[in-house]
Amino acid sequence: MRGLAKFVGIAGVFMALGLFAILTVGAGGNSAKALFEARCSMCHDTDRPLGQTKTVDGWRETVTRMQEHAGGKISDEDTEIIIQYLGEIRGK
Repeated sequence: MRGLAKFVGIAGVFMALGLFAILTVGAGGNSAKALFEARCSMCHDTDRPLGQTKTVDGWRETVTRMQEHAGGKISDEDTEIIIQYLGEIRGK
């Protein structure tokens, strides 16, 4: 039982580190916030999405739609980082 608890603890640390990496490092070493600001402000003010609260699935739908409108200026990797970032700071 002790081994299982140790494994779960270690797995939790790695999961937390992975989430931290997603939320803090984007393409080119940018923070998730900086990436969000850079990509989303290409088309609109960032207050627009920051004034909303959505589930991660809701953010996925919105950010994916915005990615399509941006005409290839937002990579799939950046899209996923932005979705996770918005889910973390503006999620339901």
